[in-house]
Amino acid sequence: MLIVLFIPLFIVALILRLIKQRSPKSLDKRHVVITGGSSGIGKSAAVLAARKGANVTIIARNLEKLAAAEKEIKGACIHKDQIVTAVSVDVSNKIGIHNELNNLEEKVGPIYMLINCAGMAICGKVEDFTEQDVNTMINANYLGTLYPIQSVVPRFKDRQEGIIVLTASQVALMGMFGYSIYASCKFALRGLAESISMELKPYNISVTLALPPDTDTPGYENENKTKPTETQLISETGGLLKPEVVATKLLKDALIGKFFSFVGVESYILTTLCIGMTPYVDFLEIMVQSVLLGPLRLIGAYYLQTFHNIIQRCYLQKQKDN
Repeated sequence: MLIVLFIPLFIVALILRLIKQRSPKSLDKRHVVITGGSSGIGKSAAVLAARKGANVTIIARNLEKLAAAEKEIKGACIHKDQIVTAVSVDVSNKIGIHNELNNLEEKVGPIYMLINCAGMAICGKVEDFTEQDVNTMINANYLGTLYPIQSVVPRFKDRQEGIIVLTASQVALMGMFGYSIYASCKFALRGLAESISMELKPYNISVTLALPPDTDTPGYENENKTKPTETQLISETGGLLKPEVVATKLLKDALIGKFFSFVGVESYILTTLCIGMTPYVDFLEIMVQSVLLGPLRLIGAYYLQTFHNIIQRCYLQKQKDN
């Protein structure tokens, strides 16, 4: 009976979407700033932005990686007068990042889009993390995203336009064995994204929360060095994406104003299950989510039980070995 009632609403919602299809915003001659832009998803996003005609600034700490990335990004430019800049600064230093962004606005031009890709993960059991480990992850993953946003928001509000991207992770939606501190930071980014999305909507500023799965980046390679066996086995149940794939989707979703950016069926299932009170694109999206939430809960429960089975097997093996 409910399906019969939903059919007319689906048809109306589909027609409305077709009529009001969102055109992506242009980055041509616009200034795009990307933190964590010297490698991985950030560098891939910088290359794609350059191919769209943007003036691109990448921010990271490693001078050697910045120089190599800057050269690659310049090679992707489509205009002779495009500006590509590389800046070395710690994004978790509030005064430092604020001063650098001020300088960039004066030298390159008004910032139109901020893509926050800086971040890192240390894996382990919750009781094993040192105070330094915890502070390092909070600084890199949360404060390193918050402080650049705080700096650009007043500028965006004054100009009544802007795009902000926060790069979180699938563990921003679901806690996982071995990611207790990292997931906490990424959960915080979701709360930040939802809050500022509501704050900034009247100013024509869009916010996108990217939720990449495991991605083949230097950061992921380094993360694997600290993964417990359980975390490694759970991670293997999913795939490993190229950073170019994630960056392409991230940029596409941000330019049409979508709140969530994700790649793949498993990410869609997880995002839909954890949709909560997040911003929506249109009525059709709400209708689809309303219908799928029940069945997807069963699928989610299956995945969760699979993960718990892996953890239990590892526990029993360790008991046996001891």
